[in-house]
Amino acid sequence: MILSITGILFYIVATAVLFRHSRHKKNGTSAISKTKLLLPGFVAILIHGFLLFQYTLYTPQGLDLSVYTMLSLVSWITSTFLILVALRQPVECLGMVVFPFAATTLLLRITSDHHQFITQISAGLETHILLSIIAYSVLSIAAVQSLLLYIQDYHLHNKQPGGFMSALPSLETMENLLFKMIWLGFILLSISLISGLPYLDDIHQQHLTHKIILSSIAWVIFAILLWGRWKFGWRGQFAIRWTLGGFVLLMLAYFGSNIVLQVILQRA
Repeated sequence: MILSITGILFYIVATAVLFRHSRHKKNGTSAISKTKLLLPGFVAILIHGFLLFQYTLYTPQGLDLSVYTMLSLVSWITSTFLILVALRQPVECLGMVVFPFAATTLLLRITSDHHQFITQISAGLETHILLSIIAYSVLSIAAVQSLLLYIQDYHLHNKQPGGFMSALPSLETMENLLFKMIWLGFILLSISLISGLPYLDDIHQQHLTHKIILSSIAWVIFAILLWGRWKFGWRGQFAIRWTLGGFVLLMLAYFGSNIVLQVILQRA
C-alpha cells in the first residue's frame, strides 16, 4: 500500500514538473535538462513496474487478468514508452495526460479487491496478451498525441498561438511523430492479431466475437490511414479523426466487454 501511494505521488510530481516546464518554456525561461525533467516520471515507472511484476500481475493465485490490473499494465507500458521516446523526441508534454492516468490506475488497483486469476496459461498465449497490451499502449500514446495535435491545429487556424500550445513543438514535428507512433502500433497490432489465431476455438464461448470484430475494424482503419498518408499525404484534422476512431474501437475491443463482464456483471 505504502509503495503504491509513493508511486502515485511520483506520478503527480512528474505531472506538476511538466506543467511548470511548459509554462517556463512558453516564456522562454526553461533551462532544465531533459534528464532532470523526466526523473520523477522515471522513478514512478520503476515503482509501478516493481509492483506490477512482483505483486499485481503475477501472484501466488495465478496470473491476474482483471480489468484493473490490465489498465495498470497498459498505463505502465504507456508511461515507460513515453519516457524512452521523450529522451530523443520532444514528446514529454504527453506526460501531462499519461502520468495522471497511470496514477489513477494505481489508485484503482489498490482500492479494489476485484481479481481475475488464471492458473493455467501457455507461454504462447501469454506472449499474445502481452503483444496486444503493448500495441494498445503505443496506440494510446498516438491517440493522446492526436488530441494535442487537434488542439494545436485549432489554435493556429483561429490565430490563437499563445498559451500552453506555444510550448509544443511545431505542427509538422507533432504530425511526423504521430505517424511514427501509428506505424509502430500498427505493426505490433498486426503481430498480436496473427499470434492470437492459434488460440481461437469457440469465439462465442470465449466471449471474443466483439474483440475480433472491433480489433479487425481498427486494424483496417489504421491500415487505410497509413496508406492514405503514403499515397495522398493525408494529414491534419482528417488524420486525427481516423486515429481517434481506430483507438476508440481498440479501447472497446480490449476493455469494453471486460468492464461489463468483470466489473458490472461480476462474471469471469
